[in-house]
Amino acid sequence: MSARPFSFTVLTPTYNRAHTLHRVYRSLVEQTFQDFEWLIVDDGSTDNTQELVSGWQQEARFPIRYVWQENAHKKAAFNRGVAEAQGELLVALDSDDSLDLNALYTMSQIWNGLDTQEQEHFVAITGLCAREDGQIVGDMFPEDVVDATSLDMSFRYHVKGEKFGCMRTAVLLKFPFPEDIAGFVPESLVWRAIARAGYLTRFVNQVFRVYHDSEDSLSSQSKAGARHALGLWLLAKDTINECLPWFRYNPREFLAAAARYTRFGMHLGQRGEAGSLPRLKGLAPRLLVAMMWPVGTALYVRDRARMRTST
Repeated sequence: MSARPFSFTVLTPTYNRAHTLHRVYRSLVEQTFQDFEWLIVDDGSTDNTQELVSGWQQEARFPIRYVWQENAHKKAAFNRGVAEAQGELLVALDSDDSLDLNALYTMSQIWNGLDTQEQEHFVAITGLCAREDGQIVGDMFPEDVVDATSLDMSFRYHVKGEKFGCMRTAVLLKFPFPEDIAGFVPESLVWRAIARAGYLTRFVNQVFRVYHDSEDSLSSQSKAGARHALGLWLLAKDTINECLPWFRYNPREFLAAAARYTRFGMHLGQRGEAGSLPRLKGLAPRLLVAMMWPVGTALYVRDRARMRTST
């Protein structure tokens, strides 16, 4: 049995989202399973988030903890939340989304269906996201229950799209997001490191999160790519440097990553940020990048053209 006082910590890093945070609160009030705490890590908001949370703390049936920090980016807020969490399992719920009514109950049933020895080999229970109209986001899993690593699910089973669930707090403490990297760091870098350490995830075709999104224009996507170039470059590098054992399952994805390595590396070079970046290791990654260099260059040129026409 876990020594932690709650089954779950629902962690919500937030920054100036007082206008959407009520979605999270309402969905937690309606949960059929109430053995959880809600931990809000406020990454330096300047709106009325604290006042709003204070009101909820007075009326909620579950504990709400509010932690404020100087603005340091979402990854730092997430790390802070993991360190503060008192739940055995952690559910990271964005400040503009909501949980399905039975999400925590279903996760709890699945997790407790594993015996104690099995649980030591697992890091997560992962299910599906749905939009407000009930449409599933991305692909469903190949079977209703699949035990695999996140790398297997991505490369071997080719499952795409946003997924959601809970993760063991004790494991997350061992794999913090790197705070020495400025700006956006893809979550996949952390989940992949956990997978390479051998931890399994139980994937289930159950909806756990209601997803609220907005469509971005092509020009906005190009701008976002340039703005987050370092994180996207690091993800491409991780794919071709660290994930090659999965190459045989999905060669196309590795070729695309090699092109992105050049594409976002050129964005970094244009900003004078490429000089200190770590290099590729081994012959195979270098050959992949060389093969896809024309494609990566063309994508970079396209990005720059779209950015110019949108200004």
